[in-house]
Amino acid sequence: MYQRIVLAYDGSVEGRAALREGAMLAMSLRAQVFLLSVAAETPGIRLAEAAYAGVIAHEQATYHAVLEEGVTRLRQLGLEPVAELRSGEPAAEIAAFTQQVAADLLVVGHRHRSLLDRWWAGSSGAYLMDHINCSMLIARHMVSDEALVESGGRAGQ
Repeated sequence: MYQRIVLAYDGSVEGRAALREGAMLAMSLRAQVFLLSVAAETPGIRLAEAAYAGVIAHEQATYHAVLEEGVTRLRQLGLEPVAELRSGEPAAEIAAFTQQVAADLLVVGHRHRSLLDRWWAGSSGAYLMDHINCSMLIARHMVSDEALVESGGRAGQ
């Protein structure tokens, strides 16, 4: 069913839930995994870069470390992800990446936000639903290490 799965990963608790849930699904389906992290380039980051040179480079280094953490975790589970770090507006970069790799499933985490936050920042989820050509799984289960090991053991049989 799903053969090309993109895991959007930012290192947050919600991102880790998506990584784990997506990894379990990929192992059970023997799907190819693409791991994507996006260093957000917001107006605030660009303004900070203008005032303090190196802010964007620091942001890139932080997200590179997050991406490597995700790659390491997936490799420990026996998966060989194709990993990519992008810069820009996260929802737009995720949508473009899913199209680039011809994904048939996108796995994202969900962060609870207040009504004011949604009004101010917009809805990334709505943007993704309108701009991707594949199914989307919003991971909400916290998968334990034991469950990951168990599913990996079954997937390899």
